[in-house]
Amino acid sequence: MRPFIVAGNWKMNKTLEEGKALVREVLARFDQPPYGLVVFAVPFPLLQAVGALLSERPGFSLAAQNCHHEEKGAYTGEVSVDMLASVGAKYVIIGHSERRQYFRESHEQLARKVNLALSRGLTPIFCCGEPLSVRERNNHVSYVARQLRASLFHLSEADMCRVVIAYEPVWAIGTGKTATADQAQEMHAALRTLLARRYSPNTAQLIPILYGGSCNAQNAPDLFQQPDVDGGLIGGASLKAEEFSAIIRAMRF
Repeated sequence: MRPFIVAGNWKMNKTLEEGKALVREVLARFDQPPYGLVVFAVPFPLLQAVGALLSERPGFSLAAQNCHHEEKGAYTGEVSVDMLASVGAKYVIIGHSERRQYFRESHEQLARKVNLALSRGLTPIFCCGEPLSVRERNNHVSYVARQLRASLFHLSEADMCRVVIAYEPVWAIGTGKTATADQAQEMHAALRTLLARRYSPNTAQLIPILYGGSCNAQNAPDLFQQPDVDGGLIGGASLKAEEFSAIIRAMRF
């Protein structure tokens, strides 16, 4: 059975004290471990401090928002997978649309990041998704399929089972627009079919596929009820303890 996951991506938000206060407030709302897994993807300077807060709480884990595609070297300002693992990160977001857009990350670079993360025991949360122009031409399935083929389908079946996929329609990120539950289910089912063809039906059923794109406390229950939606990669709503906690509780649906 594949896990249910809600991952909060803080992006470039929260100072150290603000971030610790947010995590403490969320944790205080849960006397028992959540139904699924909750992941906090925080800025690099906050990783160790947030990880310390999560270390004794079952069901909560730590993620980085990015890593470099080389193991080490003269890359001023970059962060390696070894550095992330050394401060307690268990997950790393790879291929977020903002990284693809603003930093021109290529399919090849993303494949190398995935390889490095897996080699150090980190779980990649691999992002994929289409812009509005592609959606309007009804080419969204083939567009996203190319992203998976180019950056993931070199993996062995065993390694593919260690990856989490996050489908995030670019047109719905930070815009307030959200894919309907039916639209999300359509794409998630298409991606699972693609995984089954490349690997096997059994493998496809083991890989979590999260929805990202203006997911909030109001629409999370409908989205999470879809058979191929295994949780969410949450942006702005993860910065508010009450709303993020409500999304976490929606995993029960």
